Amino acid sequence: MPTPGARIGVFGTGTGTPLSPGARAALATATLVVGARRHLEAAAPPPAAERLVLGPLAPALDRIGEQLRDPGARIVVLASGDPGFFGITRALTERFGPDALDVRPGPPSVAVAFARLGLAWDDAVVVSAHGRDPRTAVNACLAHPKVAVLTGPGTGPAELAAGLAHSAPGRTLVVATALGDPERERLERLTPREAVARDWPDPVSVVLCLDERRALSPVRTVAGPVRTGRWALDEAEFEHRDSMITKFEVRALALARLGPRTGDLVWDIGAGSGSVAVECARLGAAAVAVEKAADGVERIRANAAAHGVDVRAVHGSAPEALSALPDPDAVFVGGGGGDLPAIVTACAHRARRTVVVALAALDRVPEVRSALAAAGFAAEGVLLQSSRLAPLPGGVTRLAAANPVFLLWGDRPAARANEGANQ
Repeated sequence: MPTPGARIGVFGTGTGTPLSPGARAALATATLVVGARRHLEAAAPPPAAERLVLGPLAPALDRIGEQLRDPGARIVVLASGDPGFFGITRALTERFGPDALDVRPGPPSVAVAFARLGLAWDDAVVVSAHGRDPRTAVNACLAHPKVAVLTGPGTGPAELAAGLAHSAPGRTLVVATALGDPERERLERLTPREAVARDWPDPVSVVLCLDERRALSPVRTVAGPVRTGRWALDEAEFEHRDSMITKFEVRALALARLGPRTGDLVWDIGAGSGSVAVECARLGAAAVAVEKAADGVERIRANAAAHGVDVRAVHGSAPEALSALPDPDAVFVGGGGGDLPAIVTACAHRARRTVVVALAALDRVPEVRSALAAAGFAAEGVLLQSSRLAPLPGGVTRLAAANPVFLLWGDRPAARANEGANQ
């Protein structure tokens, strides 16, 4: 049943399911038909209908608005798959209101691609790179075992693979081209290094990025990426050396200031056991842990494996080891010694959003604050002092004081205004 009073028919097409009889009937009486060139050619609107090839969205919305001034106008918009899934429905609803639309979805390209592979996708992370910076998609692919990326001009398989070739060479990319087209449809499995070397013609429908060791997950109740139930895990849940680990009270506030999320990249500098990096990965972010001790690098890898997350462990000393890394959204600095001001400065110039620093020495607080301020960050901080319950003989309890720790942080002012923009 069409939506009563709707004057814009929005029909999903192009993923193998033919237009419905209702869509065909709407096309037959349409005064304006809007869509990608391939969709218009396949639908063959009547000669009397005006055709508008969809390019920049604003002119198309303006033309639809002009047509709606005519009471006799009947408008059809053809879109790929499900137009309500990262599609044109959002823009049409914002401009003309939901009551003006009669939306008839087709199968989403993501669902079709996973169906071709025989894989469930209720546990997949879906990212749109169409008209967007591909870094969010790259970071999601680094952090999650099953990701679907909706592509676009300049953000296709090669650009995605370029961000994965060195950081995640073990991932498998499945490039789905012209889904639903009986003559041109192809699904190709490649490594990131193979994909980056290819020229990819349109229309690439979707790219699936898989860690095939973990492509099959347990039965789900809630769709999307796995959400961690706890954070600020106890120190006993990580391998560490001589209690050289960020204590969970400090880690809890550090995570709150870092704000790790799917699509982010977080650096953990002077990572030690990698506890902060592991926790950021558990919260959905891509994580890089930089550690100068070789045995520390092995502990980081062991802790990441124990918690079922991907953390890239880099053996080296900051700030020199940072030059080859992609720019982070947020950085945690948990070590540094005499090089701490230089490390904070290097991180602050690269971080897109936040730098958080944990330190025990009061003498270094002014240096860190100055380094953050010089990079344009508003520097804030607290002194954390905590006491844990500890048993005494006789079944009684005392308070055991932990060493006080300064936690300093700086937020880039523009990042506050854009909070949530990549979600």
